[in-house]
Formats: sequence, structure tokens, C-alpha cells
Amino acid sequence: MDYIHKSVLLDESIEGLNIKTNGIYVDATLGGGGHTQEILKRAVDGKVIGIDQDDYAIERAKDKLKEFKNFIPVKNNFSNIKEVLEDLNIEKVDGIIFDLGVSSFQLDIPERGFSYNYDMPLDMRMDKNQTTTARHIVNGYEEHELSRILWEYGEEKWAARIAKFIVQEREHEFIETTGQLVSIVKKAIPKQVRQEGSHPAKRTFQAIRIEVNRELEILENTMKDAVDCLNVGGRICVITFHSLEDRIIKNAFNDLNKDCICPPEFPKCMCDHRRKLKIITRKPVLPSEEELVENRRAHSAKLRIGERV
Repeated sequence: MDYIHKSVLLDESIEGLNIKTNGIYVDATLGGGGHTQEILKRAVDGKVIGIDQDDYAIERAKDKLKEFKNFIPVKNNFSNIKEVLEDLNIEKVDGIIFDLGVSSFQLDIPERGFSYNYDMPLDMRMDKNQTTTARHIVNGYEEHELSRILWEYGEEKWAARIAKFIVQEREHEFIETTGQLVSIVKKAIPKQVRQEGSHPAKRTFQAIRIEVNRELEILENTMKDAVDCLNVGGRICVITFHSLEDRIIKNAFNDLNKDCICPPEFPKCMCDHRRKLKIITRKPVLPSEEELVENRRAHSAKLRIGERV
């Protein structure tokens, strides 16, 4: 099956990269290859490195972008961006883009276990080679651990109640499928609340996916490493899809925009930190009304842009 993936904030992020025809660029979240394709069209005398930890994404991108001889696909996690560039003998690049979250083709393939719309084995791994799955977390975490990740990563106000219901349910049988988990969440959330807003399991699935793939854990350090890889004047564009991601990116950009990040009570600077980034977007760029109509996955997207100094 051919899965159509619509890149969110495509025009805005490509413009934000300020692409040079002979520049070297990194799409740190290759996914469906939409951003990479647009960069390749513009950097005709340069190179574009596409990083993804998903084998399927890499193979799809190779096929989609086979006409471009300056495309370099790399299977890896974006947290290893420095090592990826070192292996390619590339010291600095002119732009890096991160499109965080799950690609539509990952959501749309039922067997991947990301979606609450199908009854499939609990998986949610972006890298199929890793061992930890959603099944391990749902069946193995203590109640307080489940409650914590649902609250912190899903911002789910019914976190404690959902965690309690999960633990009660698994005392009777192993929770193997997304359908079972959806059913438990629906039981845990009061009926009148379930009927309001988005799917009742949306936040629970988001939280477990983030935990499986350590998505937030690696973000802050990755931003610092990515900025270190930029030439002066190079741009970094980051698209986020929920407030937790956006807060991490905002704070990382703010820290990289300062000379000193010592606590205010310190009498003098002890950190030797030096400003590395100029913030281009004081407020995040949001999707246009037209894009919101055309692409439902754009609704929570925000774009932040910085420039290496």
C-alpha cells in the first residue's frame, strides 16, 4: 500500500532554512521525505543527509528520492547527529530540520501499534530493532510509574485512574493489543468526559509512545549537539506537535541564546557558556488556516527557527 504523508509547515520550514544551492543540510527526521525533497530541489549543488531510525522510512525515502544523486540516507537516531556527520567526514552543515512526532505512514500502518483506531499488537517502536515495546510498559511498569508517564508525557488528567485500571486489568490477563488498551482507558474515564473533545485514548497513546522511544529524554541534548554542527549563519528549524516538545525546544533555544546560564544567585559566571544561537522566531510559527483544513495532523504543530552565531 502507498501511504501519503503530508509534511506539516512545509513552506514555512523550507523558507526558514534559508537554503543555499551548494549548502549541506540534514533532515534529522526523514520520515516521509517531504522536507528532504524540497531541500534537494533547492540545494542542487549541495548535499542532503536524511536520518531516520525506522527501516521502512529509509527504504521508502530511497525509492521516493532516487532521482536525487545528492541525497544521503542514514539509518540512525537523530540524537547521534554528531557521529553521523563524523562518519560522513562532514564537519559542519548549513541547516538542520527536525519534524518531531510520528509520521503519518507509521500511524496508518496498523501493525506498528501506534494507532488507537485499530486493534493490533501493542508495539509503538520507531526503531524495530529496539527491545522495549508498548506491551512491555503497559504490562511491566508499576502503577505509580504508569501514572507518572501518563501525567507527564500525555498531560492526561485521568492518569492515576487509568494507571489503576490498567494494573487491575492485567491481574486477570496480559494486555496484548491496542484495542484492549483503548477499552481500559474508556472504562477509566467517566462517560460524560469521554464524549467531549478528541479520542479518549489519544493522550495515553502519546505518553506510552514517548516513553517507548525516549522522545523527550534525548531532545534537549540533541538540540545542543545540532547547533554545534551548524556553520555560522546556518539555520535550525524544529517542528513540534505537543506542548512538552515545544517547551523543551523553547528552553533549549533560550539557553543557547545566552552567554551565561548560571543560577541567578551565583556571584559570578562559573559556566563558561557562550551564546551560539540567534532566535529567529520569538513566537512559534503556526499552520495557516488553509493547511489546517487540508491536513488534520497540522492542528497542534509549531515551528521554531534559530540561526548559528
